[in-house]
Amino acid sequence: MKDSNYIKIYTGSLVTTQRIISELDKVGISAVVKEQSETGLIADVFGGSRDFQEVFVHKDELEAATKAIKDLTSELEA
Repeated sequence: MKDSNYIKIYTGSLVTTQRIISELDKVGISAVVKEQSETGLIADVFGGSRDFQEVFVHKDELEAATKAIKDLTSELEA
């Protein structure tokens, strides 16, 4: 998403991505999710995950998205 109005705010597992999307949706932010697949050989050799997700939000919603994620993080740490 080079040269777009969207900013990547998270890269990680499907489960965490779904939770973030849910929290963003609660505050009215429609995020864009881009799914990536690594080559299987590298992931298998190093014990990593083959799939990960990237979450993007519109530049105008970055501040609200950051707050929502910070609130989620605080909730999970409590």
